[in-house]
Amino acid sequence: MNSLNTIIGIFHHSLGGISASTCYLPFQKVNKWSWNSYWLVQAIFAWLVFPLVIGYLTVPNLWKVFIESPSPVMFNAFLLGAVYGFGGMAFGFAIKHIGFSLTYTISIGLSAVLGTIVPLIIHGTLIEQFSKPGSMVVLAGMLCSLLGVFLCGLAGRKKEKDLKASNQLNANGFNLRKGLALAIFAGVFSAIFGVSLELGAPVAEIAHKYGAGHFEGNANLFLSTSGTFATNFIWFVVLGFRKNTIKEVVAVKSLGYKTWGLNTFLSILTGGLWYLQFFFYGLGHVRMGNFKFASWAIHMAMLIFFSYLVGVLMKEWKNVSKQTYIVLITGLIVLVCSFVIITYGSTLGSH
Repeated sequence: MNSLNTIIGIFHHSLGGISASTCYLPFQKVNKWSWNSYWLVQAIFAWLVFPLVIGYLTVPNLWKVFIESPSPVMFNAFLLGAVYGFGGMAFGFAIKHIGFSLTYTISIGLSAVLGTIVPLIIHGTLIEQFSKPGSMVVLAGMLCSLLGVFLCGLAGRKKEKDLKASNQLNANGFNLRKGLALAIFAGVFSAIFGVSLELGAPVAEIAHKYGAGHFEGNANLFLSTSGTFATNFIWFVVLGFRKNTIKEVVAVKSLGYKTWGLNTFLSILTGGLWYLQFFFYGLGHVRMGNFKFASWAIHMAMLIFFSYLVGVLMKEWKNVSKQTYIVLITGLIVLVCSFVIITYGSTLGSH
C-alpha cells in the first residue's frame, strides 16, 4: 500500500511538472502589452487569487488554522516566499535569453538538489534521513541530476557557438552569459521556495487536524505564495509607473476589448498553471511516506523533462549541430535516469 501511495504521489508530481513547464507559453500570444504588464497580472492570480480561493475551498476553517499556527512559522514561510519572488522574476527573464529548455534544466536542476538538502540541514535531520533504507540510492539520483544539469549547460554553450557560426545569434536573441546567470540565480532562489514550504509544514499539520486530508499543503502554500506576491507586486507596480506601462493593464478602450480580454485571459492562464504545479506538489508530497524530503527533487525532475519537450515543440534547437543535439539528449537521458533512481530509492524507503 505504501508503494502504491508513492507511485500515486509521483503521478501527481508529473501533473505538476506539466503545469509548470507550460505556464509561460501563453505569453507568446500576448499582444501590445509589455512584459511588466503581463507579469503583474499573472502574479496577482498565481500568488494571491488562486492560492487564496483554492485554499479556502479545500482547507476547512482555514482562518482558524492560521490563528492557531505559530507566528514565527507563518512569518518565516512568508519571508522566504518573498525572497523567492526575485527568483521568479529572474526565471522569466532567463527564458527570454536562453529559451525554455535551458532555463528549466539549469534553474530547476539546481533547485532540485538545494531544495532537498537545505531543509534537512535546517532541521538537523540530514544524517538521519540518509540512514534510512534506499537513502543512498536517492543520493545517487541527486548526483546524477547534477551531472545532467552540467551536460545541458554544456549543450547551451555549444548552441551559442552554433548560432554564432551561422550568424543567427542576435536574430534568436540568445545570450548564454546573461541567461545562464539569471537561470542560476533563479535556481538558487527557487530552492528557497521549497525551504519556505518546508518551514510552513506545521501549518499544514494543523490543517490536517481540521480535516484537510491530502489538501493540507494548500494552507502553508498560501503563506509562501503571498510572500512571493508581495515582492512581485511592489516591484512591478513601481516599474510600471517608472516606465509608464501600468496604464496598459487598465487601458481597455484604447487597446480594444478583444485584445485586452485575450491578454488578461492569457495572463490568468499563466497564473493558474503556475499555481497548479504546487497544488499537485502538495497532493504528491503527502503520499511520499518516509521520503517526503525527496518530493522536491522528483517534482523538479518532472519540470525539466516536460520543459524540454516544450522547447522541442517550440523549435528552440532546430538550428544547432548534430553534436550539440547529442549532448543535450544525453543530458536529458541522464536527468530522466536520475528521476528513476530517486523514485526507486523512495519506494525502497516506503516499505
